[in-house]
Amino acid sequence: MPLLSSSKLSMESRKEDGEGTAPALPQKKLSCQCHHHCPEDSVNSTCSTDGYCFTIIEEDDSGGHLVTKGCLGLEGSDFQCRVRKCWLPEYCLDFDGFQLKCSQWILKWSCTQFLFIWKKVAEGIQDSSHFILQNRVLTVSLGILQVQRTIAKQIQMVKQIGKGRYGEVWMGKWRGEKVAVKVFFTTEEASWFRETEIYQTVLMRHENILGFIAADIKGTGSWTQLYLITDYHENGSLYDYLKSTTLDTKGMLKLAYSSVSGLCHLHTEIFSTQGKPAIAHRDLKSKNILVKKNGTCCIADLGLAVKFISDTNEVDIPPNTRVGTKRYMPPEVLDESLNRNHFQSYIMADMYSFGLILWEIARRCVSGGIVEEYQLPYHDLVPSDPSYEDMREIVCIKRLRPSFPNRWSSDECLRQMGKLMMECWAHNPASRLTALRVKKTLAKMSESQDIKL
Repeated sequence: MPLLSSSKLSMESRKEDGEGTAPALPQKKLSCQCHHHCPEDSVNSTCSTDGYCFTIIEEDDSGGHLVTKGCLGLEGSDFQCRVRKCWLPEYCLDFDGFQLKCSQWILKWSCTQFLFIWKKVAEGIQDSSHFILQNRVLTVSLGILQVQRTIAKQIQMVKQIGKGRYGEVWMGKWRGEKVAVKVFFTTEEASWFRETEIYQTVLMRHENILGFIAADIKGTGSWTQLYLITDYHENGSLYDYLKSTTLDTKGMLKLAYSSVSGLCHLHTEIFSTQGKPAIAHRDLKSKNILVKKNGTCCIADLGLAVKFISDTNEVDIPPNTRVGTKRYMPPEVLDESLNRNHFQSYIMADMYSFGLILWEIARRCVSGGIVEEYQLPYHDLVPSDPSYEDMREIVCIKRLRPSFPNRWSSDECLRQMGKLMMECWAHNPASRLTALRVKKTLAKMSESQDIKL
């Protein structure tokens, strides 16, 4: 049953969900079938609303389904638990003589419930004053979620491979293939929700973004587990990889180019019927980048990501108490001067962090038979677990940055890498390079070295 909570499903929030470009809802009332949620003025198990029809399908203890149907008002209706949204492609439907063109579905999944809301579209409805949502419509949307839940149930957990402030990472097996299962602490539900939402953004898939497989909530009345299932990469994080591996020039450029390619895709807005918003990561570091078998990288951990809604010029910031990693925070975050309402601020903050990652990679590239041991950025300037004040003093007040080994000046490729990272971690955000510019520069460097990426 729908329950009230603090968040509002208002016109403003729907714009943030990408509804700003959809045709306006007609003013006429929509008639919906109702069951277990019929208002007092309902007639023949139907109700009227200026908003949406909804159906909730809950899984009961015996594995069966409990169905609740009813009307959801245009303003002021919401649900107790957080939800994720995913848009299905547009298509045409014809139900009982009513033509519905260019229909869209909102699929919301909350606390082991399936909630389906049909959004009216003004164009193409012959008689919008009386349109009853049929049960058989729901099976279209149900398939996506059922597939994800089926996958989650089929996974065999093999061994724990990592642990962090958000929860644990396990290597699991699904149909004989290895997968990674991120199990979030219940206190990190906001991170799970945001990461699941971002991974399922339209046109999000990219070879340099960690491949999403499924998400699920498993629980009883007393405990809940939040699962995020992704591709498994046995090399682990870039941090782990650099600690144990030295690089030649090709290996260095491959890691750097593939990482910035993923970041570039994340930062880029794609304009189309089913477009992709620009997304900023907000917690870029070597531990949040994974290394594939072929020596290329993919970006992971999107629990802090923010989206830019260009239609309304708004920044969609997750309701998340978690913050980024202090060691990788740019000066404008450390001194709290970052403009939170300006999306480009988050993009430029990512570029500062990426400059530090380039430094980590370049130190492990052998030149003249010499290579430095792996170290975190600012390892020689701050404690192993630095405070905000430690970082603020070094980065903002003293304006120090990681130092370059002398050998870089005698190697053209490492010299150019040094120049690149300096332009990424500039104190002034407006002076920093974009991901696209870094990508193009690395491509030119590879070409000049006769290296195919």
